[in-house]
Amino acid sequence: MSDFITITGARENNLKDVTLRIPKGRLTVFTGVSGSGKSSVVFDTIAVESQRQLNETFTWFVRNRLPKYERPHAETLEDLSPAIVVDQRPIGGHSRSTVGTMTDVYSVIRVLFSRHGTPSAGPATAYSFNDPSGMCPQCDGLGRAVGPDWDRILDEERSLADGAVRFPPFTAGTWQGQTYTNSDELDPHKPVRRFTAAEREFLLRGRPGSKVTISGSGGTWITDYEGLADRFERLYLKRDLSSMSQKTRDLIGQFMVDGVCPACRGARLNAAALATRINGRTIADCTRMQVSDLITVLKEIDDPVARPIAGAAVAALERIDAIGLGYLSLDRETATLSGGEGQRLKTVRHLGSSLTGMTYIFDEPSVGLHPRDVGRLGDLLLRLRDKGNTVLVVEHDRDVIALADHVVDMGPRAGADGGRVVFEGTPDSLAASGTLTGRCLGRRTAVKETVREATGGLWVKGADRHNLRDVTVEFPTGVLTVVTGVAGSGKSTLAAELTRAHPEAVVVDQSSIGISGRSTPATYVGIMDTVRKIFARETGAEAGLFSFNSSGACPTCEGRGIISTDLAFMDPVTMTCHDCEGRRFKDEVLHLTVDGRSIADVLEMTAGQALDFFDDTGVRRRLRALRDVGLTYLTLGQPLSTLSGGERQRIKLATRLHLTEVLYVLDEPTTGLHLSDVDALLALLDRLVDAGNTVVVVEHHLDVVAHADWVVDLGPDGGRDGGEVIFTGTPRRLLDVPGSFTAEHLRRATAW
Repeated sequence: MSDFITITGARENNLKDVTLRIPKGRLTVFTGVSGSGKSSVVFDTIAVESQRQLNETFTWFVRNRLPKYERPHAETLEDLSPAIVVDQRPIGGHSRSTVGTMTDVYSVIRVLFSRHGTPSAGPATAYSFNDPSGMCPQCDGLGRAVGPDWDRILDEERSLADGAVRFPPFTAGTWQGQTYTNSDELDPHKPVRRFTAAEREFLLRGRPGSKVTISGSGGTWITDYEGLADRFERLYLKRDLSSMSQKTRDLIGQFMVDGVCPACRGARLNAAALATRINGRTIADCTRMQVSDLITVLKEIDDPVARPIAGAAVAALERIDAIGLGYLSLDRETATLSGGEGQRLKTVRHLGSSLTGMTYIFDEPSVGLHPRDVGRLGDLLLRLRDKGNTVLVVEHDRDVIALADHVVDMGPRAGADGGRVVFEGTPDSLAASGTLTGRCLGRRTAVKETVREATGGLWVKGADRHNLRDVTVEFPTGVLTVVTGVAGSGKSTLAAELTRAHPEAVVVDQSSIGISGRSTPATYVGIMDTVRKIFARETGAEAGLFSFNSSGACPTCEGRGIISTDLAFMDPVTMTCHDCEGRRFKDEVLHLTVDGRSIADVLEMTAGQALDFFDDTGVRRRLRALRDVGLTYLTLGQPLSTLSGGERQRIKLATRLHLTEVLYVLDEPTTGLHLSDVDALLALLDRLVDAGNTVVVVEHHLDVVAHADWVVDLGPDGGRDGGEVIFTGTPRRLLDVPGSFTAEHLRRATAW
């Protein structure tokens, strides 16, 4: 058996005939600037070919139901092993998805309660909030109840005739509002707060047989009286809101309130499931506990039948605790997890595997991790390697790179200027190699000595959501503030409280951008409409001709530039369209030019080239935003689906840079950024602040913390041991703070 994975002549995306020998049974880290080709080697070549060949071992019937992969563009790939990929794609954010369901630990807990709990509610499904036999009948297992906000719908200080009903479709004067102002059983001129209990009940629920006279343009008629609450529920709560217009949905949302279900009090389960107890605790009590506490509780179970089940749950929970997520609870919705938390939870199931000879592939696993937690991540990667597996990691973090047995540095730059292997060897050799990555590894973090003076302050007062403990803190205006702390300390929650208190804030979070084969940098930053109008004005043709999503599209490939053929159970085949040669447009469109360039020529330009080509003010402003975030190498027509995670994060930031004198809140903007790209980001943040904006950044990256004017450090740890502001002040003062993990690692970085 070969000791290497061998790649010959890889040409996927921007790779330029890359040939590599990657050692098996070792931890190999791929480095390089964002867009240099790291992911193209690891994911688009190695992972895809491994999964494609593994699928070929199944029968045609099974293969027809598996994901299909096209053979990567490479001469040969030899001595591959089965690959397990842990990528950056967000975990499921459905309201029924929790930490317990995602990790399958909740399934074990359900079995435990069904076998050992008293009185038993039945089989394991009787304890599932996603099954009709176990879910709360009132909230359907969601734990929340959405209902009318009567404080907004009814102004009880007014009478019905004077506008007590404030919901626009039911206000006085509308034909539906006449139901209440014209009723003989209600005084339309008496304030609602003075209604008797019987009158209020009639207003909301009516009485069988009650009639009311309604007048309209077609005349007068007598109809059944329908209570205000009954009508609201019938028209808006018991119907599919997705079938209504966005305007109607927005209107309804203003008069609705989302609260804890009064029946299950947020537990999601029915009464029978909640009546079952083990050692005095319900299943809801267990899932609300921190993982670290639940481990202790389950270890107390000594029943001979229940002990093996509890032991299986403990083993899974200890793996969650081992990767630094012991502060989470099993009932935590996955939609509320940070990117780093979701990334680590994906790895939990692999820690308990006894498989060897596998290839584990990780895409920037340090994303969202505090330097303290990166050490735990490193232990995880080494454990997987030491079990006899090959571990491939795409990463920018210094500490992860230092753990590598072998490093492959891609570059020298991004896009067309990347796609080559510029270094192979050990981490120590990389630091002395002279490559861009090597030079960045060899420098020391410097703490800002001279900071900006605040022009004012924005307050968050008494914040107590999640694990925040009545936090009151001032965010200075006109400066760069970094909110930091270990994972689970409450950083994102505090940032959310800031934006809630100041809804005018411009928020750039980690949510994924809408991507498809038809979305491009030009469409995403909003210049294509103007570009089409320029071509239409200069050529006299219709603007729609200059869109590959409209009448100008090549009829053969429908504007895709490629033709994909699905061969059922066999690998799909993708070819460049032979009619338009991949340019997406009809021939007659390609003959229409502006300054000698067709619309296809423009889409093949890089953002930097387009900045020199266009003189339109609006187009140039948006292209300058791409330049400011370091994306001048992207072509305007490149599909967004081919962008790396760091590129997607920055292009989203580019669309929000044109405002001034506003509050910017950025959630981990260094995600996916090379150390050299972080320098460009810091320069961009400085420009935003110098333009009169207030910038608040939630961040772990020590270079960003050291560059701040003001630091808000949360902790001291995560979960119930966090949620407190342990320091506010300048980075220089942070260095002297005892008991802060951020201060501890910042001291090491500045002395390194």
